[in-house]
Amino acid sequence: MAQRPSVKGVADVVALIDGLGKITGRAQVIWFLVFGGLFLDAYSNAALSAGLGPMTAQMELTSTQVSILTATAPALAIIFNPVGGWLATRFGRVPPLLIAKVFAIAGALLAAFAGDFTVVWLGRVLVGVAYGIDFAVAMALLAEYTPAKLGGRLNLWQAVWYVATTSNLALALLFFNLDVGSDIWRWSVGSAAIVALALLIGQWLMLRESPAWLASKGRLDEAVVNLDRIYGLKAVAGKPDEATRAATEAPAIGFRQAGLLFKGEYLPRTVLSSVISLGQSMQYFAVGWYLPLISLTIFGESFEKATIGSMVFNAFGIAGGLLSAYFGRRLGLRLSSAAGFAGVFVALIAMGVTFERVPTAVAFLLPVLFILCHSAGPGANGKSIAALSYSSDVRALGTGVTGMVGSFGSVIGLYVFPQIKDSLGLADTFLVLSVVPLLGLITCLAIKWDPTKAASPDEVAAQDRVAAGTPTGS
Repeated sequence: MAQRPSVKGVADVVALIDGLGKITGRAQVIWFLVFGGLFLDAYSNAALSAGLGPMTAQMELTSTQVSILTATAPALAIIFNPVGGWLATRFGRVPPLLIAKVFAIAGALLAAFAGDFTVVWLGRVLVGVAYGIDFAVAMALLAEYTPAKLGGRLNLWQAVWYVATTSNLALALLFFNLDVGSDIWRWSVGSAAIVALALLIGQWLMLRESPAWLASKGRLDEAVVNLDRIYGLKAVAGKPDEATRAATEAPAIGFRQAGLLFKGEYLPRTVLSSVISLGQSMQYFAVGWYLPLISLTIFGESFEKATIGSMVFNAFGIAGGLLSAYFGRRLGLRLSSAAGFAGVFVALIAMGVTFERVPTAVAFLLPVLFILCHSAGPGANGKSIAALSYSSDVRALGTGVTGMVGSFGSVIGLYVFPQIKDSLGLADTFLVLSVVPLLGLITCLAIKWDPTKAASPDEVAAQDRVAAGTPTGS
């Protein structure tokens, strides 16, 4: 009988997981259950987008109230992305994910049965809390669940986002054809509660705490048990190594230690991941989120045409999201982000110069180019690069801070786009927004860090602790 490997710290856990050639069995189910939370986040956003017109008409909302509703969830995510990261660092990865689903259920039901603007807004507040917590924690957990050679799979979250968006649009079309009238938005928003409940049950039954996080806390016996439960890896808990002892004796990583992300080797990683996250969220929520409006302009004034047009555009987002894993593996996350930003820049310039001046086929292809380049490059990498760039002790905090920066971009995109459009028109708005991918491209070319081309941050951090003889965060 072969001797079981000994786990003495995070580096051993990472090495065992990285040694896997693929993710199968229970690990595969768990992996997709975590992804399910990202599906829910996108679904909840699409639910409001698809039903915004009927909701505005039924509740007689002002343009200011509409702006507040659309910006509330990403605005709350600015606060709760780092809060989610802090919770995951202090209490584990799984509890915050379950808490997020409870908030999502409450928010969806509150909005669906609302009688006035204030109650709808309160529902969106709860959805924003869930969105902020879930996204920060899910990406950190996925990074720790995934072998290094399969790190590109994290980019599949972008395809999941567009699948969720398309699903809600299809559901909205179904409700429209069932003649639910102006209450169509209630069905659309309320359906997110069903998705959240299913995920809450599935995650509660199946998820297991990250072995890497457990090891970082010195809980090696539990880490070994979960390696077996998740992957079927048989190991034994050894005597904690020097790096593990140093980490467990160090002060708990929290908001006070957020400065670690802006020091030494982490500084360029934080800048790069933050700029990619900010840029991709601004361009998506300024343009991609308003695809129904763009569809109306291209295909005609009809709810059905606008919805079907949006679904077609999102189908290309799914394709780009699937391709992002391939491009991330072949080019690396940095260069694939740079290429995506370049494509989005060209698409926005072309849309601005030719909008309403070219045949419908050309007008259709340009948003397709935008969606493909966005989803295959920075759209996916904005979250993945942060999750892969930090060691496990600060990973959740790092994804939380990066997510917070991205949420700023979402708010700016959602709020600024309508203002610019009203002032300049849609064509000139595209030209103004082209500066966003241009700055993203320049940043990606200037900063050379790429986690897919470097050693594991956990292994490097363990070596540094041993060499320095001092605990991280002290």
